[in-house]
Amino acid sequence: MAQAAATYEPVPVKVNLKEVYDVILHEGLTTYKTKNSNAPLPKQVEAAKVNARSKKGAVFVVRSKEDFQTSGVKGYIVTSKESLLEDAPGLTHFTPNVFRQYGYTDDSRRVIHGFEERNLLQINTFVVDIDTKRYTVQDILLTCLDHSIGLPTLIVASERGYQVYFVLEKPLFITNKNDFRGLTVAKRISDNLKRSLKDVEADVFCNDFGFFRLPKASTIVFSQLNNTYSMAEFINWSTRYDDNNQRPLFVVPTKLSKASVIDSEWFQALIKAVDIKGQKGQIGRNNAIFTLALVCFSEGWDKSRTYDFLDEYNYNLRHPLNGSTIHSILNSAYSGKYKGASKEYIEALLDLHVNNGHSITVSTGGNVWYKFKKDREDRIRSHYDEWEQDIITYITAENEPSEPFIWRTQKEICEALGISQSTLNQVIKTSTKILKTVHGKGRYSKTGWTTVALFIQYAMDQLQASKAKYRKQLLQIIQEWTEVLEQLPSYKKLMNSLHQLIFNSHDQATVKTFEESG
Repeated sequence: MAQAAATYEPVPVKVNLKEVYDVILHEGLTTYKTKNSNAPLPKQVEAAKVNARSKKGAVFVVRSKEDFQTSGVKGYIVTSKESLLEDAPGLTHFTPNVFRQYGYTDDSRRVIHGFEERNLLQINTFVVDIDTKRYTVQDILLTCLDHSIGLPTLIVASERGYQVYFVLEKPLFITNKNDFRGLTVAKRISDNLKRSLKDVEADVFCNDFGFFRLPKASTIVFSQLNNTYSMAEFINWSTRYDDNNQRPLFVVPTKLSKASVIDSEWFQALIKAVDIKGQKGQIGRNNAIFTLALVCFSEGWDKSRTYDFLDEYNYNLRHPLNGSTIHSILNSAYSGKYKGASKEYIEALLDLHVNNGHSITVSTGGNVWYKFKKDREDRIRSHYDEWEQDIITYITAENEPSEPFIWRTQKEICEALGISQSTLNQVIKTSTKILKTVHGKGRYSKTGWTTVALFIQYAMDQLQASKAKYRKQLLQIIQEWTEVLEQLPSYKKLMNSLHQLIFNSHDQATVKTFEESG
């Protein structure tokens, strides 16, 4: 991914905020306030009938970034979309996912509580935080197309970066069934989405379902509200992502005896690292102390012994935390909500704060068995999504930047991939990522193959390389290409993407002509 030469200030797009909040929140909040609503009475009555169909929760909101304090979060609770819409101008952050129980910790009702993952009522969206403006909105969109699940629903800009929303078509309701299995699956999807956008410096350590920037008319820089994903699509994509990156699908502890993690090289190295502080987008003291506390908990230490250990460790830090923060971290570690220290967090801490920390092997104790899928060559390759990915990989590898298509007969494609023609045809008919065009007739015909991502990349490269006076001509060239494409399921996706990425910002007469011809 090419990086912009300097920071980039994106331009907000026109949106209807009510529609935005409806898409994100689904029916997790009531439509109108239960008291003092400004809506006409007939609409309130009608909405009340709809509200009765499902359980409602609340979101948490804050007025300023400074309201996130170590002693607690200052903010308030919102239970209706009407309130959120009215209060939006004075708010900065909110929880786009809805919580089941909520309240205040003080009599003045200023410090909120209840935004814990196991208290989630429903997950509405996955949000990826990008803490830099060295990339343009187009850079982010192309990375989403090339390396992630596809185009996002929204991109919200902040002073220092972006937050990318991938909204669920229908919310995922969280229960304690099977030890919060739904939440576990959702967290894996969230983690993979963040990893997939590493080329634009996504923050992999950002809270999965916490506070994010509230979308406003002044901060939304990309909006495609009809671009939502089903949970099945997220799961299928995440499974393929795990497979392609050889990530373990299951971790099964055994009953074999284990050596103490306290004596391990990484643990001893970490407790000797006294210059830990951390900063935005970088894990630091809080994560280090939380990790140590989780290890002590898993080792069977009682709470008082662990506190004494953490207190001594904190005292040795050049930038120690206050006592109340240590107590808060200790209580979280011993809450029983966590199964153990994260190997990835440990490796990040060592890499950032320990000399040659990257060379230290990390084991979190116990003998574990990592179960991977079989190699692709050893699996029965009958799933259309796998064939689709093979075709995309082949087209991408064979593509030349001078044009969007590779020209191959169906027979050549089938022979190159070892796929039957009937399977190829079925994949093409159902794919939303592969595009195809045929020029000529009979034995003189030739077939062009490309992908939505390659076509958009080609179009944007041409536009960026051209001077302003040639833009209209280039748009006409792109129009000519799209006119000959077969209108497969992928065609609609391409047209939506082109409108968002290119046509919305250019000559409206050209766009109108394009729409009429398409």
